[in-house]
Amino acid sequence: MPLRNIAIIAHVDHGKTTLVDQMLRQAGVFRVNQQVDERVMDSNPLERERGITILAKNTAVHWGDTKINIVDTPGHADFGGEVERILRMVDGVLILVDAAEGPMPQTRFVTRKALELGLQPIVVINKIDRPDSRAEVVHNEVLELFMELEATNAQLDAPFLYASSRHGVAYRKLPAEGRKDGPATRDSAPGPAVEPSYRDPEEGVRGGWEGDLTPLFETILSAIPAPLCDPTGPLQMLISTVDYSSYVGRIAIGRIERGVMRLGQDVLLLPLGEPGMVDARVGERARVARLYGFDGLQRLEIQEAAAGEIVALAGLEGIEIGKTVTDPDTPERLLGIAVEEPTISVDFSLNNSPFSGRSGKYVTSRQVRDRLFKELERNVALRVEETDRPDTLTVSGRGELHLSILMETMRREGYEFQVSRPRVITREGPGGEQLEPYEELVIEVPDDMVGTVMQDLGPRRAEMRDLKPAGLGKTRMGFVIPARGLFGYRSDFLTDTRGEGIMHHRFLEYGPWAGSLAHRTRGVLVADREGMAVAYAIFGLQERAEMFVKPGDPVYGGMVVGESARSADMDVNITKEKKLTNMRTTASDEALRLEPPRDITLELALEYIEEDELIEVTPDAIRLRKRALDPSERRKAQRAAKAAAEA
Repeated sequence: MPLRNIAIIAHVDHGKTTLVDQMLRQAGVFRVNQQVDERVMDSNPLERERGITILAKNTAVHWGDTKINIVDTPGHADFGGEVERILRMVDGVLILVDAAEGPMPQTRFVTRKALELGLQPIVVINKIDRPDSRAEVVHNEVLELFMELEATNAQLDAPFLYASSRHGVAYRKLPAEGRKDGPATRDSAPGPAVEPSYRDPEEGVRGGWEGDLTPLFETILSAIPAPLCDPTGPLQMLISTVDYSSYVGRIAIGRIERGVMRLGQDVLLLPLGEPGMVDARVGERARVARLYGFDGLQRLEIQEAAAGEIVALAGLEGIEIGKTVTDPDTPERLLGIAVEEPTISVDFSLNNSPFSGRSGKYVTSRQVRDRLFKELERNVALRVEETDRPDTLTVSGRGELHLSILMETMRREGYEFQVSRPRVITREGPGGEQLEPYEELVIEVPDDMVGTVMQDLGPRRAEMRDLKPAGLGKTRMGFVIPARGLFGYRSDFLTDTRGEGIMHHRFLEYGPWAGSLAHRTRGVLVADREGMAVAYAIFGLQERAEMFVKPGDPVYGGMVVGESARSADMDVNITKEKKLTNMRTTASDEALRLEPPRDITLELALEYIEEDELIEVTPDAIRLRKRALDPSERRKAQRAAKAAAEA
């Protein structure tokens, strides 16, 4: 059967998963009357809650007599490691670009990776139904991006399609408007209206847009080459993804580069290393106990698969991403998967707060350590290192979101732990100078808020590189900023723009150390004793602070319960109750009106805390605390830090 292997790559929220939904529908994967959730590929609970794709996933559709293996990839820069390893399995990519936003930071990142691997692109300018669509301008911006990334002539000749994934339509020429009598195209000879081959019986004509995704499927078959693999040679396969089943154990997913894989076949699992022939004794012999192929959303058991096919297999111990599965008589190792290094790190440590063990199932340092090292088996962009303290591990990742997703996953599994403030991973330059990571920051805000944003980014050492109108009364700005400068900025940004701003950033390069940067300007309220937060005490504090707790929340001495309006920290008694007497006055029974507390999420906590603070992560709560719970010890540490700074 003819094969095509493609990955769909784009910036976050440009419509990848929605497009895959429509491709599955129109390829006949679902019954006509079948009820299917939106974004069916986002099966992880965290993905559904946040509306983003975190893990790359495989599916397959049939168009005519051709099988098309599709890989849906994350769009957020922090999960770029998922994209990098998936690109080794495919022969072409669909690059989705928003018709209004144009190429964004992650678009550049994933496009560069695809072009470097020599993959053939198809550009889909999506969301042409947006009222602020500027598809023709975005077309030119994509071509400029290709030239900046030194694309080959064949890649520069990539076909362009115009689509609305929400409505399930794609066109080879840009439609002037969606009309029920068929869209006219901006062409000197418009020709006949598009005759759709697909009809949704419940929607009729697709939201006023006539047509379907037939042009997209036909372009995939004509522009994406078939896998260049040798089905007659000895078996060779690179493991690109690892899954787990409680029934069969660990499952390896990858593309067969050479030969044929059969159920029950003896294979050799080679360790990571340089490509080429190796001694068979370094490998691990195993047998293929289960062999699966992909069809729609299902993973079906098959008897054999030939070169070029993406398969999943079970029965091998020691499966790791980047290892090679070969024929035992021809132990030839493939080039491993190279992933860019992490840029920030945090410390995971044992939860030693007074509330330790109250809600967690796994609370010991050994259990946390085992879970973190287990995560390395599938999360290739993560690093875990031992420290000189037995109860602390350093975990490095690609960004705050990358690390917070790991923390949230562990929290839901029943783990308790503490996390330090993020810090950047520095390098030494060729001349011995210190280098730090810089981020490419793109911000889109209403025109009247440009000055406020620029004023806030100045002390954070941001350098403006681009400023242009984005349409509909908004302005888009591009900056280069030290990664340290973004710590704590997102909450300030949302406040400054009253929630109307959009911010994206990705790792750009290592550059010279930028010196000291502005930190949090406000102090915190610290509980001075253990107990329950009381409404009477909160009412007296909220006029000069923003609270993090509500009445009835348990607190302990040294726990951060709010943000002060002043720069210094303040110890408070948040468990103070009103004294009861038998005297009545007009004000004694006055109703207490409390402001809602700030909701503490992991992302907010990571960018909020300072060096002397920690995040306590438990299954039922996320708390902020001081490293030293005793106030006298905190004062001693402050004096020592001040003396060291003056020395």
